[in-house]
Amino acid sequence: MVKKLKISAVKRSNQKRTKLSQQGKLKTRRHKLAKKQIHKKVLPHTESVEEEESDHGEDLMDMIEEEDLDFLKKAISNKSYNLLKQIHLNGAADDKTNHKNKGKKEEDTLEERYETNISKIIETEGTKKVRMLLPIKTQNGSIERRLIQENDIDNENAIHETHDAENSKMELESNFLDKDENEDMKPVSIIELVACREEVLRSKRLKIGLLSSSLLEMPEAKCDNFKTLLELMEETNPEVYITVRKLATVSLLEVFKDLLPSYQILQIQQEVKKETLALQNYEATLLRYYRQYLQKLEKMTNILRRKKGDARQIRKQEIELGKVAVKCMCDLLTTHSYFNYSINIANFLIPLLDNKDKFVRQEVLKCISQLFKEDQRAELSLKIVRKLNQYIKLKAHSVHSEVLSVFLFLRIKDVNLDKEKEEETKQKKLMSHKQRILALSKRERKKNKKLEQVERELLETKAEENKQSKQKLLTEITSVVFTIYFRILKQVPNSKILSICLEGLAKFAHCINLDFYQDLVIAIDKLMEEGNINLKDQLHCIQCVFTILSGQGSALNLDPYRFYAHLYKNLLNIHCGRTHPEMEILIKILIQALIHRRKRVTQSRLVAFIKRIATLTLQLQHNSALGILGIIKQSMQLGKTLDILLDTDYSTGDGFYQAELEEPEYCNAHCSALWELTALQRHYHSVVQKMAKNIVRNVPSVGEGSLSPEIAKLSPEELYTEFDPTGVVFKPAVPVPKKTSVKRTITTHHFINTKFKEYINTINNTELFAYGYIDFYKAYNN
Repeated sequence: MVKKLKISAVKRSNQKRTKLSQQGKLKTRRHKLAKKQIHKKVLPHTESVEEEESDHGEDLMDMIEEEDLDFLKKAISNKSYNLLKQIHLNGAADDKTNHKNKGKKEEDTLEERYETNISKIIETEGTKKVRMLLPIKTQNGSIERRLIQENDIDNENAIHETHDAENSKMELESNFLDKDENEDMKPVSIIELVACREEVLRSKRLKIGLLSSSLLEMPEAKCDNFKTLLELMEETNPEVYITVRKLATVSLLEVFKDLLPSYQILQIQQEVKKETLALQNYEATLLRYYRQYLQKLEKMTNILRRKKGDARQIRKQEIELGKVAVKCMCDLLTTHSYFNYSINIANFLIPLLDNKDKFVRQEVLKCISQLFKEDQRAELSLKIVRKLNQYIKLKAHSVHSEVLSVFLFLRIKDVNLDKEKEEETKQKKLMSHKQRILALSKRERKKNKKLEQVERELLETKAEENKQSKQKLLTEITSVVFTIYFRILKQVPNSKILSICLEGLAKFAHCINLDFYQDLVIAIDKLMEEGNINLKDQLHCIQCVFTILSGQGSALNLDPYRFYAHLYKNLLNIHCGRTHPEMEILIKILIQALIHRRKRVTQSRLVAFIKRIATLTLQLQHNSALGILGIIKQSMQLGKTLDILLDTDYSTGDGFYQAELEEPEYCNAHCSALWELTALQRHYHSVVQKMAKNIVRNVPSVGEGSLSPEIAKLSPEELYTEFDPTGVVFKPAVPVPKKTSVKRTITTHHFINTKFKEYINTINNTELFAYGYIDFYKAYNN
C-alpha cells in the first residue's frame, strides 16, 4: 500500500484552482482584497525660521500687478489651491518611480476633485463653515451630504448688511414710485369712477342677457348656460355684486317660468327610444339646475329669517336682495303650483307670513291668496292650510294678522258641511243594510264588481269623480279653518288676530255645521257684552250672527234683538273720517238685517233704523251716503210702513222722538220725519240730490222725481263702489265753470246834494285814517 504524501492547504487550493481554470469553471472572487492603508509620514513641526531679508522678494512683489495680487489673496482666503498645484517644483518628480507617480496622480485627482467641490460650495454658500457628513448609498450611487455651520458674528454682520441693502433699495424704490406717482398717477374723479362701474355693469348685463336669450332659443343645446348664470348669482365684485346678483336672479326666474313644464318631472328607469331618452336627460338637467336655483334663493332669503340673539349688522342692500329672492319664489309658486318642489317652496314661505318686515308679509300674502284663488285641484291648498294650522299652534296664536287673513281668499263658499254629514250618515245606513242581506253567490259578486267598475268609468268620463274628490278636499279645508277660528275664540279672545278671525267667521259662517250655531252665537254675544273689542270687531260679530241667521240658521229659535241693539248703538260712531272704511261692512249688515229679514222685523224697529241711518248720511262721503239712501229706497219699495216718515204732521203721536236712546223699539221714531232729506237735496253731489228728491216723492219709478235707469238699477253695494272717490275720480265729472263778463267799474260820481260833495272834497284822507279807524267828528271839526 502506497503511503499518501501530505500536501499543504495552499498547494491543494492552487491545484484546485488550476484544474477549474483549465475547465473554464473558475469563479471570480467575490471579496476584494482590502486596500492597504497608506500611512503618511508625519513631518515634524518646524518652527518658522527668520530668514534674512533679500532684495529678490521685494522685486517680485513689485513685479506682480495689484489685480493679480488680489486674486491670489482671494484664492488663499477661499482655500482654493488649484492654481498653486499647477506650479511644479524642479526635481520633485524625477526621484520617484513610475508606480509611485501613478499613485500620486490618483491621489492628486481625488484632492483636486475635493477642492473643486469645496470651491463650488464656497461660491454658492459663501464663506460659511462646511462640515462633510457620511454619504448615503442609493441605486444611482452615493449622495454626499454636508452641514453648513453659520457663525453668529458673520450672521449679525450679514443681517446688518442685508438690512442696509434693503433700506437703500426701499429708498430707491420709493424715490422711483414718488416720481411715477407725480408723473403718471393723477387723481380719479367721481365721474370716472361711476363711468368705470357703469362699464363693468354694462358688460355683466350684456352677458346675462345673451346667456338668457340663448337659453330660451335652444334650451336643450344651451343647458350649460344655467351654470354660468348660477355662478353670477354669487358675484363677488364689491362694486357691482348686488346689482349683478339681482339681474341674474330675475333673469333665471323668467327663464324658468318659460321653460318649466306644467307637469311634474319623474325619473322612470326603463328602456325607451333615443328621442325619449334625450328628452328625459334634458328634463333631469333642467330639474337639477332648478333645484340649485331654489337653494341659492333660500340662502339669499335666510337674511330675513333672523333668529333670537343674532346681532349681525346686515346692509340694507343685502336685505333688498333677500326681498327679491322672496318675490322670485312667490312667482315660481304661483306660475308652477304643481311642479317639483312646489310643496318645499310653500313650506319655506309660510313662516315669512309672520316676518317682521311688512313688505315680505304682503308679498307672501299676495302669493298664497292668488294660489288659493287659482287652485283648481285644492290639493296644495289643503297642505298649506294644514301647515298654517301647525304654525299657529306652535306660536301659541301670537302671530301677525296676515297669517289668518290668507284664509279669507279660500274658495269654500259653496261647501256645505251639513250636506257632507248627511251623505256620511246615508253611507253608514247603506253599509248596515248590506250587512243584513245574505251573502251573495260568487257569480253575483263578480257581476256587481263589473257593474261598479263600469259606473266608475262613466263617472270619470263625465269628470264627476274629479268633482267629488275636490269637494272632499274643500270640505277638509273648511273643517281645518273653522277649527282654527273656534280655538282662537275660546283660548285667546283678546289677541290681535281676533278681528281677522271674526271677519273669517262672518264670511264663511254659512258653511258651519248646524250643531255649532247655538254655541257660536252665545260665544259672540258674550264677547260683545264684555265691551273689550273695537268698532270693527263689533261689526264683524254682528255680521257673523246675521250671516248665520240668513242661511240655514233661520230654522234656529234665536232672537237677535240684542244684536239689533248693538248695531243701533254703533251706527252714529261711523263718519267720513277714520272710521269710514267700516262703511262697507255696515252696508252688508243693514241689507241682511233690514231687507233680507224684513218679515221678521217689527215696524217700530224698522222705522227707528231708517230714521237713524238717514241721520248718518249727513256725516258721510257721497258714495257712502248713496249706499245708505239706496237701502232706504229699497226698504220703502218693499213696504208701505215707512211712509209715516215722509209725513211732517206728527201731532197725533203718543210722544216725542228720543234720538239719544239706545233701544230702537222705544225711541218713538214714528213721531219724527226724514228732515235730513231737505239738506241732502242741496248736497254737493248731483246723484245724492237726485236720490234724495226721489225718496221725498215716495220713490216713484216714472214721472217727476224718478231716477234714470242707470242709477235706479244699482244695488246699495254697487252704488257704494261705483261712486267711490278713492281713485281720485269724481263721478259724474265736475262741469267747467262758465265764463262771466266783468262788470264795469264806476268812473264818475253823481251827488244829489252839492254840499255833501263839497264836504267830501274838503276832508283830508290822511287825518281821517291816521289811527287805523275813521273819526268823522274830528274831520268835521277840522
